[in-house]
Amino acid sequence: MFTPQWTAQAQFAGYYVAETKGFYREAGVKVRIEHPSSTQPAMTRLRKNLCQATTLQVCQALEIVDEGIPLVNILQTSMNNAMVIVSYRDMDPLTQKGARVGIWSVGFGQLAICMSIMDHLDYEWVRFAQNVNLFVSGALDATLAMSYNEFYQLVQAGIKMTDKNVYRFCDHGYNVQEDGVYMTRDYYNGHKEQAQRFARASKKGWEWAAAHPEETLDIVMKYVDREHIATNRVMQRLMLKEVLRLQVDRDSKKREFRLRPDMVKLASRLMVKNMMLGQEVTYESLMP
Repeated sequence: MFTPQWTAQAQFAGYYVAETKGFYREAGVKVRIEHPSSTQPAMTRLRKNLCQATTLQVCQALEIVDEGIPLVNILQTSMNNAMVIVSYRDMDPLTQKGARVGIWSVGFGQLAICMSIMDHLDYEWVRFAQNVNLFVSGALDATLAMSYNEFYQLVQAGIKMTDKNVYRFCDHGYNVQEDGVYMTRDYYNGHKEQAQRFARASKKGWEWAAAHPEETLDIVMKYVDREHIATNRVMQRLMLKEVLRLQVDRDSKKREFRLRPDMVKLASRLMVKNMMLGQEVTYESLMP
C-alpha cells in the first residue's frame, strides 16, 4: 500500500504513471495507491502501519524520526523548496509583524514557523484544510502556499502576484527539499528488494512523465476524476510543470532523485534551534 501525502493531483504524477504504464508490474511489485483522508492523513497511516510507503517532506520526516519512528528515504523527487508566503495589497510579508497567516492544518509549515520566530514576526497562525478561501475572503493578512498548488489557485482567484508580496523560502536561505518516498526502517529491513524495485519503478514513472507531459496529464485526470477532486486540466498542467521544475537541482541542473545531506542538516538545525525537534536528525539516519 502506497499513500501519497495529499489528494489526487499532478504532484504525484510519476506514481500514477508507474502504475498505469505497468512499471510496477514489470518490476515485480504489487502496488496499490490509496490517498489519505481528512481523518487519516498520510503520516497517521504510516504510523499505524496502514500503508507501507508514503511521500513526506524532509521536515515532516525529521519530526516522525524525532518521535521515535525510524524512517528510510528510498527515493527523493523534490530537489527544491516550493513554499511561499503571499500577502494582500502588495505588502511585504516580512513587514507584517503579528499578521494572521494561513497554515495547513496537516503540517507542511515547519520552515515558515522557524522563519517567523527567528525574524521576530510573531505571526498568528490560522489553520486551513485545503483551499485558499480564507485568504481570498480577506479573513487573513497572508497565507502559506505551495508554488505548484495554492499559488496557482490564488492566481486564478485574481490575486496580484509581485516580487513584493510573494516571499519564496527557497530564495532566502530555506531551500530544503520536500517530497520523498519513505518507509519505516522495520518494514524496509524486512523488504529491501521489494522497496528498491518500487523506488526504481517510481523513478521510471517520473522520468516518463517529464518526457510525456500531455500523456501524463491524461493519466492524472483519470485519478482526479476517480477521486472526485474539484480541479481542472489547466490547473493540473501548471502543477505538473512546476513539480517537474522543482525536481531539477539548482546546482547540477539535473533531475537527481537523491536526498541532499546539506539540506537535511539545514532543516534539522533550524528545527532544533526553534524547539521543533528534541535533537538533530542526521542524513545518515534516513539512508537505507
